[in-house]
Amino acid sequence: MTVDTQMQQVLATAKGVQASFETFSLQTKDEAAKQMYTEAAQQLQLVVDGLEKRMEQVEEEEPQYRQ
Repeated sequence: MTVDTQMQQVLATAKGVQASFETFSLQTKDEAAKQMYTEAAQQLQLVVDGLEKRMEQVEEEEPQYRQ
């Protein structure tokens, strides 16, 4: 498995977890839980943004990873 494939899998997983947090936030009636899920989704968005930026760097440095 290449680094690119692993990064794509991590990015997809992170996006899935973020979507789950957002869904949980919308479904719960508990305000404290809603806030916790919302904050977790926002923090994960920062991680996703960083991973996407790093993937762009890898693709620039290693042309064979371009899709």
